[in-house]
Amino acid sequence: MLVLSFQFRRRILPISLPLVMNCCAGTKNASTTKECALPSSLTSPPIKSIVAPGECQFNESFTAVPLLENIPVSSTSFVARFGLPDKEKGLGLSTCACLLAGAKVDGEEDMVIRPYTPISTNEDKGTFDLLIKKYPDGKMSSYLSNLKPSSDPVVAFKHIPFNVKIQYPFKSSKNILMIAGGTGITPMIQALHALLGEEASSRTTEKVKLLYGSRTADDILGEDMINHWAATQSDVFSVTHVLSNEDDEALFEKRTDLKKGFINRELISESFPGPEEDVLIFVCGPPPLYNALCGPRDQKEVSGLLAEMGYNEEQVYKF
Repeated sequence: MLVLSFQFRRRILPISLPLVMNCCAGTKNASTTKECALPSSLTSPPIKSIVAPGECQFNESFTAVPLLENIPVSSTSFVARFGLPDKEKGLGLSTCACLLAGAKVDGEEDMVIRPYTPISTNEDKGTFDLLIKKYPDGKMSSYLSNLKPSSDPVVAFKHIPFNVKIQYPFKSSKNILMIAGGTGITPMIQALHALLGEEASSRTTEKVKLLYGSRTADDILGEDMINHWAATQSDVFSVTHVLSNEDDEALFEKRTDLKKGFINRELISESFPGPEEDVLIFVCGPPPLYNALCGPRDQKEVSGLLAEMGYNEEQVYKF
């Protein structure tokens, strides 16, 4: 049974896909079958586990918790699994919402604070997972990647009203386009759990399209799980990976889900209905992505390419 096969917290997952992720070497090297030790948050089917805002175990004050596991996912990313204050309960985070992580990093006078959206669901009791990309100059990501698991509370988290984003159900839109870049995939994973985990008979969203921008194939975060969801729910969900700096031309010939370059007008037009339809667009990624596609994240007004295409602020949500 598929659901039972995913119930373990962490397991050796045999994967048979056209392209298989090697946890240590990235995604370029294809093979027919490989074993890849991935956490449950990157192997589970979509799980709808919705709670209302205000139920999160973390509140507006920082609470330190232990790092239980540091799990390599690729050469550029890892999953950090943290304990929760109440080990008998789930995180209790609404969809969509994020947390603020704070840590005292060597050489920094003040606490370093960064927002993270968990990729685990409220079904996980006593723990939650963050998917983190390692940046050479990233203060928090470098700190977390070098942190050793222990029972000591080493990283603090809090959850404030500003961390509560657009809430599921999402305006009952028939068509949802997700545009993500880099770690901007994490709120999309959170939303996809709710959308694809919904019973088909009660689902109001008919089509979900993800355009996911990364530098290279090795940089695609959560690729195996996202592609598996697209394969098993192809009537609802599809994904195109857009790679800006991938040099292996053979990859683009082998895989129809890969495009070279950047997310542009042509990709959006061929993937998604126009602004006159019942549509909703989610955008999350680095500042250049916001600036090019919809305008700065802190401005509700939509500008950039999506505005030029006719989409308005009621149709575009900036995470």
